[in-house]
Amino acid sequence: MLDLLARDIRDRRVILFVGSGLSRPLGLPSWEQLIKHMADELGFDPDVLVGPSADYLQVAEFYKLRKGSIGDLRSWMDKNWNVSEERLRESKLHKQIIDLGFPLIYTTNYDNNLERAFELHGREVSKIASVVDIAAAKADRPHVVKFHGDFSDDNSLVITETDYFERLEFESPLDLRLRSDVLGRTILFVGYSLKDLNLRLLLYKLKRTWDGTAYAKRRPRSFIFLLRPDAVQEEVLESRGVSPIVSDAVDPGDALPDFFDRLLDMVRRTG
Repeated sequence: MLDLLARDIRDRRVILFVGSGLSRPLGLPSWEQLIKHMADELGFDPDVLVGPSADYLQVAEFYKLRKGSIGDLRSWMDKNWNVSEERLRESKLHKQIIDLGFPLIYTTNYDNNLERAFELHGREVSKIASVVDIAAAKADRPHVVKFHGDFSDDNSLVITETDYFERLEFESPLDLRLRSDVLGRTILFVGYSLKDLNLRLLLYKLKRTWDGTAYAKRRPRSFIFLLRPDAVQEEVLESRGVSPIVSDAVDPGDALPDFFDRLLDMVRRTG
């Protein structure tokens, strides 16, 4: 599988889909910290508002109902999700993504660290967070599609439960762009938890998109990188046309960098 993936990366036929696992090594706040911050802003004891089954989507919905908007929350996130140039320049994961040369990257992360990393390493990118950006994107640059929005535009952020329910309809301009992009390309998912219902529905929708054509058997293979084996999830993923690549790293923090190192070596050897 890695040989096939490396060949497609070399041929610039792979879309990278990046989740929050890319941001954690930079020390960004966790979802638990985000929930506690919202509780503090609303004047609630976090231990009361945030129970064992707390869902940040519902807490964000509650926050917006109480505050009237997510403007203050967005400002706090923008500040706390931002890292220094030095730390970003030293991020091995970001440099590996740049070196692998993906022409198209989708991310559900709100922060702009990925785009900044490209710039710090002397590469220009086109950021796409709205329908206006789609028209303005330059064809000779990598495209970074902010699938859940960008801090520069409150209206683009997918953060409350309502936002997610609307996104799950997959009818926005960015969804239409995704449907077009995935036809004929391989997708590599990294940095995701399979507890993420949004990701699982996305995989289901992608399969449905291909199954609705006469060319379902010619669908390019997609891959997802997993930190640990899970027989149930792996079989379900295979049924959706997604091949799991399971890490054998002892330290979870080494898993994704080691995987990208292997890919870089294979891409260079096949080039």
